[in-house]
Amino acid sequence: MDNQIEIENYKIRKSESWAGNIDDQELISKIQESEFSKQHISDGKDFCYFLDKKYRTGNAENSEYICMAYTLNEPANLERASVSEIVVEENEVYHIHRISVLRDGVLIDKIPDTKIKVLDSENQSSGGILSSNKKINITIKDLRLYDILIMEDSRVKTFTDRDFLRKEFSKYIWVSPDNYWAYGSYTFTFINDREQKIACKKTFFRDENGNVLEPELRYLNKDDRFVFEEKNYMNPVDANREIFPYIDFATDAGWKDLSNYIAPMYDEIFATVSLKDFAPDLAEKLDLIADSDEKIQFAVEYVQNNIYYIFNADEMNGHKPQEPAVTYENKQGDCKAKSVLLKVILDYIGVDSSVVLVNFHTDFYIKYYLPSLLTFNHAIVKINYKNEDFFIDATTREEFGLLENRGFIYFMHYLEVKPDQELKERKPYRYPYFCVDEKVDFNVQGTAGTLTLTTSYKGNRANAMRRYFKNTNKREIIDSWNNFLFYSLNYSGDRNGTDIRNVFKDPSINIISDDKKMNEFKIQYKATVDNPYFTDPKNNRFLMYFDRNVIKASARDFMHKDISFWHNFDSEKYEINLYTDQKIDTGEKYTVQESTIDNPYFNFTSRKKVIKNGATVNIEYKPLVNMEIPQPDFEKFRTDHHTIADSNFGLGIDIIEPGLMNMLKFNFKKRFM
Repeated sequence: MDNQIEIENYKIRKSESWAGNIDDQELISKIQESEFSKQHISDGKDFCYFLDKKYRTGNAENSEYICMAYTLNEPANLERASVSEIVVEENEVYHIHRISVLRDGVLIDKIPDTKIKVLDSENQSSGGILSSNKKINITIKDLRLYDILIMEDSRVKTFTDRDFLRKEFSKYIWVSPDNYWAYGSYTFTFINDREQKIACKKTFFRDENGNVLEPELRYLNKDDRFVFEEKNYMNPVDANREIFPYIDFATDAGWKDLSNYIAPMYDEIFATVSLKDFAPDLAEKLDLIADSDEKIQFAVEYVQNNIYYIFNADEMNGHKPQEPAVTYENKQGDCKAKSVLLKVILDYIGVDSSVVLVNFHTDFYIKYYLPSLLTFNHAIVKINYKNEDFFIDATTREEFGLLENRGFIYFMHYLEVKPDQELKERKPYRYPYFCVDEKVDFNVQGTAGTLTLTTSYKGNRANAMRRYFKNTNKREIIDSWNNFLFYSLNYSGDRNGTDIRNVFKDPSINIISDDKKMNEFKIQYKATVDNPYFTDPKNNRFLMYFDRNVIKASARDFMHKDISFWHNFDSEKYEINLYTDQKIDTGEKYTVQESTIDNPYFNFTSRKKVIKNGATVNIEYKPLVNMEIPQPDFEKFRTDHHTIADSNFGLGIDIIEPGLMNMLKFNFKKRFM
């Protein structure tokens, strides 16, 4: 390959010396059939003959090199190989070294058959997500089934002044490959070209019996290499129940070192700015609010709703926040800018707060990761008020309530932007209120029933339901409730396939109240139901209401071996009243069955009151949330949820049909069965 084509975002050229150079004959010699390859190809899968991956990190740039050869025996893989896209960041260049196929033993250069287009990657800009990323679209003509495709490429990210954090710190995670692929040869090499020492941590690797090994930690000085190499390799991980083994590489540093590096950037702002200087009108509005709780609510909602959130991907790996005066003047900013502005406002009204760094997407892994500022991808605000900690995401919109009534953010790990900080874990949380408080009244007279649901939502549920009612068509909302009730009343068991709109007559749903301070959203649903009883194949009639939301299927079905169950259920309260003009079996086992569960991680009670023409059940579910259930405790946790599912999530009453024979039948059943 003598041609040297250079475009701004990609180049066609030979590989650099650090990556190594491989000639055509050596390439062909590495593509050899074996019993291992034949077995996987005969299983109907594609096969990778070799993959050589190298990652080099330096203080001026990061580089990644890949050379691989794999079969195109499956039409889906042929399609993916024919047209692919590579996303490159700002100041990142994609280098194409080789695109070839081995066809019937002959190596064919496919670069002349390759068309390359550079496209903007701005499909989300209208939503405030700004990025200078480019998409490099690669189309290769005349790839054929049973070709062996050889791709050799690299990408180089050169740091600018905006990438000061990347210049100072390195963070890279190698994750073991997808277990669809089998590899004749698999090699990964990490090269430290930095002045600083790099820590390297192998995590979730397993022994021959599948048991997780203790993490293995080592260090790489400048010019040192870490090599992971396997022959006839297929990742043995059970993808549904195990975490993929990974290797974490990060500049060697402790959390205190990192907090001391970043805190001065924020402290400089907080020490030199005054809200009255850049936002006197906002300060005046705050001064007019006498109640401190209401001041905090006003401050939070001002930043959330009046400052437009712009996610600038090019700046997220930097931690120099925008000046609050600029954020206020422009009415826009990223998570750091909005969080800093909120803290400045809270400082003005005398409320203790701090900016904290989080990563909601990888929260589980942070306790296993090596310390690194590049672990975090989001900034929020921690408020200490009345001896309690509250966390506010300043980028959220349309949230309401005094501080203790606002939505709860689920996460565990965070780094506070203050000097001398360690990584912190949030304490488990128990809701001081019921997120859902619902009363169900179903009264049946003759062949029709009147159904009324009155529901109060608080916290996250109130915010979500308020948005749902605002953004959703009324007919669609009613259909959603009708569909839910069709299953709750067990009509799916005796009239499945019926148009649900013909079951619930004249349905209505209305907002009863919306308290923005208590963050309580209350609605009421009403409908008339013809033929209200569920009838079994023996023509026995029942009045039933079982709310499957009470059953926590995710807890009952959880089977992962490595990840602990993350407990984030809402607190719930239900009162279900079923009444009829018919006689009922007041001693039926499931009608009178009650339950009390005192689990360390939740309390559950169901209490019944049964009279001759109906019954009431009161259900309360109070979880301890924002925590992982320790694995030794999980089976008891799961079993207790099975107990809830055993007819303790609602109410059913059996109708005693009129007539002498039916009464005799009932008495016989009661006495002998």
